[in-house]
Amino acid sequence: MEIRIEKIRKEFDRYPALHDVSLGIRSGELIALLGPSGSGKTTLLRLVAGLEQPTTGRIFFGQEDASWKPVQERNVGFVFQHYALFRHMTILDNIAFGLTVRPRAVRPPKEEIRRRALDLLDMVQLTGLEKRYPNQLSGGQRQRVALARAMAIEPRVLLLDEPFGALDAKVRKELRKWLREFHDRTGHTTIFVTHDQEEALELADRVVVMSQGRIEQVGSSDDVYDRPNSPFVFSFIGDSVSLPVTVSGGTVEYLGAPTGVRDPHEGEGQFFFRPSDIELVAEGDGIGGRVTAHRRLAGTRIIEVDVGTAGAPNPVEIEVPLGAAAERGSTVTFRPIRWTIFPKD
Repeated sequence: MEIRIEKIRKEFDRYPALHDVSLGIRSGELIALLGPSGSGKTTLLRLVAGLEQPTTGRIFFGQEDASWKPVQERNVGFVFQHYALFRHMTILDNIAFGLTVRPRAVRPPKEEIRRRALDLLDMVQLTGLEKRYPNQLSGGQRQRVALARAMAIEPRVLLLDEPFGALDAKVRKELRKWLREFHDRTGHTTIFVTHDQEEALELADRVVVMSQGRIEQVGSSDDVYDRPNSPFVFSFIGDSVSLPVTVSGGTVEYLGAPTGVRDPHEGEGQFFFRPSDIELVAEGDGIGGRVTAHRRLAGTRIIEVDVGTAGAPNPVEIEVPLGAAAERGSTVTFRPIRWTIFPKD
């Protein structure tokens, strides 16, 4: 099911939660809405679900204008962070619930409902647990039951709101892999909300980065990580270093000294690079400073370097090889090998 969001604005008590947001989602695509708290990602998901109505703008399911359709007419599956399973029902009854409460005219026969629920139980790899109750399952198993229940009604669109937020890191990682495989098998158009960058980058076909009710960038994981289009996206996705620089004649200068890199921008700007995208230099131009701290991270070492002045310290973190001489109190000089400069507003 293709989804088209056109200039959606949503206000709560005249406070705008979304500002004229537009987004196209292809049929069968897995989309992540990624952003900090208050960025509008959950509001956008609830608008697609029909749990909220837009102040202005429209939402299309295919060619159908669904902007004002109630949630029960949209045929969407919704999975919440905290499962929302019925504790007094068995796992099988939880999965079948959406079918059993349908009006009699469109309700499948009991045996058909049971067959469909058992098939879904097998699909989410919980065969044999149909007679158990939610409190007899682990958190990861309960979230898979919640997904199976959402799938039972054969939704046109699957919506997930922080689906793994209540789980520990190990279970989250296992479920991310499982959800990607599950999506590839079923082919549903899926939108999920997360504030976890790793989750979004690993799972999604495309990532929608949001901030303050607006979409900052839409693209693949490689796009938003390697080619961020704004200072917000660069600083929000992954680790980054940001320094104020001046570019004159192609030479990038920090605190009046050459950094060792050249760039076509001219004038003042903000110089962004990843801590791992640097090289240590013994001679020549570069960014220098005193090492104030260091720690090991797997096969590399993270060092904190004060690249400021005596009256205005500016500690930044860079990643260096384990064997690099970078003791506390020593001086190092480094040069970024990949960077982006955003002109000063």
